[in-house]
Amino acid sequence: MRPDRLYLTDIIDATDAIQRFLVDVSDEDCFLVDELRQAAVLQKLIVIGEAAARLSVETKQRYSSIEWQDIAGFRNIAVHAYFSVDWSIV
Repeated sequence: MRPDRLYLTDIIDATDAIQRFLVDVSDEDCFLVDELRQAAVLQKLIVIGEAAARLSVETKQRYSSIEWQDIAGFRNIAVHAYFSVDWSIV
């Protein structure tokens, strides 16, 4: 099993990528018409959710203010119920 520090690094790397993907997006409407950017952001959110789900109980308890279940739950929606993703929430 991978150490938690690698999962946390995955989360940070994915959030950094999302920031880069959105640097030129001026508003929500620009994002909502950009299918390529949506796909890129969603893929990184899936990575974040997968990494969050694999963290140890100890790490999740240490950072208990983070909604780990919600993060992993979003990943499950994005992967298994992708047709119901609400892009205005993303």
